[in-house]
Amino acid sequence: MTSQITQQYAFRAQKSLGLIGGTPDYAPIAGFESPEVPARTYVYSADGRLYAYALPNVVRIFQAEGAQLLSELPLSNVIELSFSPRGTYLSTWERPIKLDDNQQHKNLRVFSVSTGEELVAFTQKSQEGWDLQYTITESHAIRLVAQEIQVFRPTEWGKGVVDKLKVEGATKACLSPGLNPSVAVFVAEKKGAPASIKIYGLLTLSAAPTCQKTFFKADRSTIKWNLLGTQVLLLTQTDVDNTNKSYYGETGLYLLSAAGNFDCRVTLDKEGPIHDFAWSPNSKEFGVVYGYMPAKTVIFDQRVRTLYDFGAAPHNYISFNPQARLLALAGFGNLAGKIDIFDRRTLNKLCTIDAPNTSYCDWSPDGRFLLTATLSPRLRVDNGIKIWHCTGALMHVQLVEEMYQASWRPTPVDNVPPFPSQGGPLQSSLVPPPPSPSVSLYQLSLKNSGAGGSTTSLDGTPTKPAGAYRPPGARGNATPAIFKREDEGGFSRTPSGQNTPVRGYSKSPAPPGSAGMNGPGGPGGQGRGGRYVPGAPPSTNQNQNQSSRPGALPRGDSGGQGQGQGQGPGKGDGQARKRNKGGKNKGGEGEGGGREGSVGRGQQGKNGANGQQRANGNGAQQNANTNGNSKKPTSIDLNGVNGKITTITSTNEANGDGNVARAALASAALTPLDTALSTPVTPGLDSALDPIAKKVRNLNKKLKAIEELKDKAKRGERLEATQMKKIDGEAEIRRELAGLGITD
Repeated sequence: MTSQITQQYAFRAQKSLGLIGGTPDYAPIAGFESPEVPARTYVYSADGRLYAYALPNVVRIFQAEGAQLLSELPLSNVIELSFSPRGTYLSTWERPIKLDDNQQHKNLRVFSVSTGEELVAFTQKSQEGWDLQYTITESHAIRLVAQEIQVFRPTEWGKGVVDKLKVEGATKACLSPGLNPSVAVFVAEKKGAPASIKIYGLLTLSAAPTCQKTFFKADRSTIKWNLLGTQVLLLTQTDVDNTNKSYYGETGLYLLSAAGNFDCRVTLDKEGPIHDFAWSPNSKEFGVVYGYMPAKTVIFDQRVRTLYDFGAAPHNYISFNPQARLLALAGFGNLAGKIDIFDRRTLNKLCTIDAPNTSYCDWSPDGRFLLTATLSPRLRVDNGIKIWHCTGALMHVQLVEEMYQASWRPTPVDNVPPFPSQGGPLQSSLVPPPPSPSVSLYQLSLKNSGAGGSTTSLDGTPTKPAGAYRPPGARGNATPAIFKREDEGGFSRTPSGQNTPVRGYSKSPAPPGSAGMNGPGGPGGQGRGGRYVPGAPPSTNQNQNQSSRPGALPRGDSGGQGQGQGQGPGKGDGQARKRNKGGKNKGGEGEGGGREGSVGRGQQGKNGANGQQRANGNGAQQNANTNGNSKKPTSIDLNGVNGKITTITSTNEANGDGNVARAALASAALTPLDTALSTPVTPGLDSALDPIAKKVRNLNKKLKAIEELKDKAKRGERLEATQMKKIDGEAEIRRELAGLGITD
C-alpha cells in the first residue's frame, strides 16, 4: 500500500473559506489563510493532490497537503473550475459576454497546472455540462458541441479535433471510466420520434454503436457508469406526467452493457418516481430507491436480479461507501433527515443517524465517516457541517453562517487504511474515536435552548434562543389559547381528516381564543349571533334573527315580504331599508323617528306578518305586535341618567289606525329631556368624560406595556434603547398613579 495521506474536508461560505483536517482534532490546516473577498467556487483534483479556488480577479492553486500555494492565474469572473483526472490540466468557465469586435467569447479555457500556460480555449454557452471529459489516463478528451462529439488529444491541443461523431438530436454524452473507454450518447424524444441511447467505443467512433436501445417518455436523462466502465445505468424523465399522478413527470431506468451483450429496462414493482440510484464500487450491483412514499429500496445485480429488498421506508437517497461494505439510506429534503446505515454483507442495520435539514451527504474516503451539511440557499439557517461515525456517534460540528459548499478531500482507496474484513459483528471492529470538543459545546447549546435559557455558539459567543414562532397577535402575556399548543394550555386540535370548525361572523377586535370569542352564543360562536360592538352590554335577545347591536332596527322576517320606509331626523330609516331590502310588499309602510326617540306607525298588509322591535342602550324601546284585528300593546321605555323610567302603554282594539298609541308615543317624544341625553354616549367610552379616569387608564396601559417588555427581557430577547427607556420610567408612572389615589 502506498503512503497514506491525511483526511481533510473543505467548505466555502459567504464570508469565509476553509481547509480543515480530519480525525482526531479537526483543526484548520496550518498555513492556509482565508481570502478577504468571497470565493466563487473551489475544487479538489480527483487524486486529492491539488486544491484550487476562484476569486473575482484571480484563481489560486494549492497543494492540498499542507495548503502550499503553487500558482496564481490572473483570471476574472471565473465561476467554475475543474481538474483533469490526474491533475495535469485545469479548466475554467466564465459567463459568456458579447465582445466589442463581434468575436466569439472563448469562455472555456484550459490551463497547464504546472506552468500556468493557457493551452486551448473554446466557446461554451451553457453552464450545464460545460467541462471537457477526460479518460482516466488523460490520453483523450471529448466535448459535445451542437449534436457533434469532438475528440482531442490533450498532449496535442494544437492539432485541434482529431476525431468526431455526429449524432442527430444528441443532448448528452458521457465518457466511461476504465481502460477501454466508451461514450454513451442520449437522444431525447422529439416530434413523436422515440428517445434512444447509443454506446460507441471511443477509439472506433466511426463504427456502428456497440449497444443501443430506444424507448418513449424520455425528455431528460441521467447517465451513470460503473467504475469499470462495463455497464451504464440510464434514468429517463419526462417533463409532464400524462397520468397526472406525479408533479415531476414519469421516470424509467435502463441498464446497458458496453459490450452489447445485455440491455433491459429495470422493472420496478411499486408505482411512483425513482428517487435515487447508485452503483456499488464493486461494479457488480446497484441500488434503486423508488415508489411513492414510503419508498422501496432494492439492490439488483448486473443482470437486474433482485438481491435484497429493504422494504418500504421514508428514503430518497442511497450511497455505498468507497469500500462497498456499508450502505447509507436516508430521507432528505422534505423528509425527516434520518440516515440508516446497513452492513452490506450481513444486511443488518448498524445504526440510525438523525440529521435533519441535510442538503449534502457524502462518505469519507476511508468509508468510516459521513459528512452531512446544511447549505444555502437550500436553507439559510443552521448552516454548518456535522461529521458522524458509521456507528452513529457524532464526531465533529462546525457551524458556518451562510455556507454554500462542502466536501471531503478525494483520496484513492489504496491510500486509506483498509476496511475491517474479518468475520463477526462489524460494530466490534469499528470503534469510534473520541469526539472533538465542538460536540460537547453543540450539545450544551441545544440543551440550553431547549430549556429556554441563554444559548452559546460553538465559538463561545452568546446567541439568541430561537424558540417557537408566534405571530405578532399571539405575543406577550395574554397569549390567546388558540395560538398555544395543547401542552401549553391551548385548545385541543381537530383530529386529522376532519374539517376545521368554522367561526361565526365577527368583526370584534377581541383576539381569537379570548373569552368573548368562544361559546355558541358569543360573537364568535357557531350560532347566528349578531355583530359584536366593543363596550356594548351583552344582548339578552334569544331570537337569533334579531340584531344584538344597540339601537339597531329589526331585520326583516324571511318568511314574509315587507317594505319599510322611515321618515325622521335620524338614520333609522336608512338602516331599515338596508336590512329589509330582501323582500318587498306594496301594502306595507313605516314611519320612524331619529336617534333621540322613536315615533312609529306600522301596518303589515297582505300576510299579517309579525314583528318585534327593541331598541336598547340609552335610546328608546318599542315593541309592536300586529296580527290582523287583534289587540296591539304598544310600550316605550325612556331611561334617564337619574334612573327615572317612564313607561307609556296603550291598548286599543285593532282597527288598523292605532290612534291612541300614536298619541301616547307623540306625547312621550315631546317630553323635555336632560341636555346630556340629547347626544347618546358611545358605548365603551363613558370614562372619556372623566379626565382623571382617562389619565388612570392611559397610565395603566403604559404599565402593561412595561410588563410585556420585562417578560421579553427575561426570555433573552434583545430590547432597543427606547424600550429600555420605557422600563426606566416605571417608577415615575407609579408615583403618578399614587398621586391620583391608585395604589395598585
